[in-house]
Amino acid sequence: MWPGADDRIGAPGRPSRAPRAPDGPVIGQTVGHDPSPPAVPERAISCAGLIRRVRSYDPNADTALIERAFEVARASHADQKRDNGEPYITHPLAVAGILAGLRLDVASICTGLLHDTVEDTGLKLPQLEAQFGPTVAALVDGVTKLTRLELQSDRTKQAENFRKLVLAMSRDIRVLIVKLADRLHNMRTLHYVKALDRRQRIAGETMDIYAPLAGRIGMDKVKTELQNLSFQELEPEHNATIQARLNYLRGQGADVIEEVRRELTRLCLEAGVPSVEVTGREKSSFSIWEKMQRRSIAFEQLSDIMAFRVLVPSKESCYIALGAVHSAYPVITGRFKDYISTPKANGYQSLHTGVTLREPRNQKIEVQIRTAEMHDVAENGVAAHWSYKGLGEGEEGTPKVKRLRWVQDLLEILENSQAPDEFLENTKLELYQDQVFCFSPKGQLIPLPRGATPVDFAYAVHSQIGDSCVGAKVNGRLMPLRHELQNGDQVEIMTARGGTPSPSWERFVVTGKARARIRRYVTAQQRETHVDAGRASLAKAFRQEGLDGSEKVLEAALKGMKCPTLADLYVSVGNGNLGPREVVQAAYPELRQAGRGPRMIPSLPPRSGPRQDAAGTSGMSLVGLGSGVATHFAGCCHPLPGDRIVGIVATGKGITVHTAGCQTLESFAATPERFIDIDWDYDAIARGSKVETHVGRISVIAANEPSILATLTNTASRHDGSVVNLKIVNRQLDFMEILIDVEVRDLRHLSSVIAGLRSAGGITQVERAKA
Repeated sequence: MWPGADDRIGAPGRPSRAPRAPDGPVIGQTVGHDPSPPAVPERAISCAGLIRRVRSYDPNADTALIERAFEVARASHADQKRDNGEPYITHPLAVAGILAGLRLDVASICTGLLHDTVEDTGLKLPQLEAQFGPTVAALVDGVTKLTRLELQSDRTKQAENFRKLVLAMSRDIRVLIVKLADRLHNMRTLHYVKALDRRQRIAGETMDIYAPLAGRIGMDKVKTELQNLSFQELEPEHNATIQARLNYLRGQGADVIEEVRRELTRLCLEAGVPSVEVTGREKSSFSIWEKMQRRSIAFEQLSDIMAFRVLVPSKESCYIALGAVHSAYPVITGRFKDYISTPKANGYQSLHTGVTLREPRNQKIEVQIRTAEMHDVAENGVAAHWSYKGLGEGEEGTPKVKRLRWVQDLLEILENSQAPDEFLENTKLELYQDQVFCFSPKGQLIPLPRGATPVDFAYAVHSQIGDSCVGAKVNGRLMPLRHELQNGDQVEIMTARGGTPSPSWERFVVTGKARARIRRYVTAQQRETHVDAGRASLAKAFRQEGLDGSEKVLEAALKGMKCPTLADLYVSVGNGNLGPREVVQAAYPELRQAGRGPRMIPSLPPRSGPRQDAAGTSGMSLVGLGSGVATHFAGCCHPLPGDRIVGIVATGKGITVHTAGCQTLESFAATPERFIDIDWDYDAIARGSKVETHVGRISVIAANEPSILATLTNTASRHDGSVVNLKIVNRQLDFMEILIDVEVRDLRHLSSVIAGLRSAGGITQVERAKA
């Protein structure tokens, strides 16, 4: 058999849907020495066996606390069964066994035993705290799911659970390690779950969230097994095909593996490396499938299915061994990576290289060279720091996580995301990272996902730098903000005081942190527009009724309108969820019963058509005019229902209607007698048999792209606006300024169109045009 046939935590891979008995938390067969702890079958672990394993790496462990945690867990789960019919206590005991295999501390082991007690039994957190202390209680609380949330979808519930996990692990990373051990055992026993949709949902969640999380804290063994188990469930046919091909290769290549292993050992010893240990392995089935999909290549074209790991005593020996390997075999171009001088964000260190074996074999292999300590960190990630004391401890022995920059990035995503689903989406962007490494002008190393842009770099340095970014220099040359960064690039971000994110950035950023921040700004801009529109609509509605519409009156009506704040009320009115008259009636309930008397204004003639523009007449829905007076809307400010308006008398032309803030009114300041106090007849507008439309003018700054005009018109149409005129007033190489006249019903409708345009791709700035 091919050595390292499964290369994952636990026993060899089971046939699809067939039961299996998983082993302990270490990689299976390899040729040569593997410094990982010995594998112990999970089912063979009792409480006594668990304690023996803990004492093997921590002779001073408080085993009495572990025994008490086991007894509490066994009593709490006494009447519960697993899907396979076994007593439920086998699950927390297996989770604790996985944590012991990772050499975790006593608090983590107790948490593994107790992690389901609060969620699935009658035990409460205060009881846990009284018996086991605040540390264990806090860890259990962090792992516990939010089972009682009444949310609208399973995906939202999943997102809320994950939000809680992120907050908990930001305080103590052991929460995540326990959660991963819990998920690992659940995946090992997933085949006992009868419902196919439930199995696939759990496997999909594991593949999307928990496997990447394991990778981000460097727990490669856990990540690999989670991926393989999920792959078996989600893609059983592809998995079976790859396994069949691997089985064939194992039969063909067993002798080659041992020959190459001995040859690598000899080369390193001859080069002066004092001691060396070489193991051979093969890639996991999921890793093979993923690479085939990403590169669109066949199984036979993969160059690194066969890989060798060389363990040497020191960092210097790593480079000596690398020189020996490169001297003996032809190097595959582009396959060398030095993660020792430039470690990955999760602390991973190793030298990777690809070489071709000499004739007659002519096979391509991958060689990884590292020290034993680097290997332990590579396999167990953060968990290895409990052995090497590299992570440090905070108050009361709580491990620090400040060095884990990605945890802080997840916290910023959590803060900036508006909805659970959005947080989950942006988190996935942050977790799936094939990294490049860039430098600031001061030499700070910034790891970024492949495909990252200067905007992603700016947000990685600091959120405020990202918000105020206006340009970037890459390796001393001015480059577009959408430029794709490469390994080793030096990036200088240019900022402007008062600068703001552009909604168009969302089209090319690749980090979840940047996307969440940009979306937060766009949402805030839309909210501001709706607040202004809602405030204006309510002021008009109250003034029309002759009633007090002050904030004190509105605050008294908030409860009845189910709005938590005054700003939320303005937003609801501005986006059309509430009508202004509904708010007036909520503030003055007597208006719902009392009929309104006739208004003391001249009656208006019936409208001849729905549209009103600058060439209109006194058929407009206005009050304060005499009968038969010719009236026009000003073409400079394009007033709309909802605007404060005034009339200007022009000899021989009747009355021209302007907005109260129109700059043209300054030219009439010397003749105040020409001003007429007029207003919209909102009652006539509301009871009109046809919808009255008006022309609103919008100023847009957009990217100079062939599809931008289609984007403008289609977006306006989606918001029930009709573009009647469009003029490009300034056109440059990368942007253009456009004036658009849109038929809308009122100010609120125009605000809706503006909000829609601001969120459209390729559009940088949208404002209502001013005279």
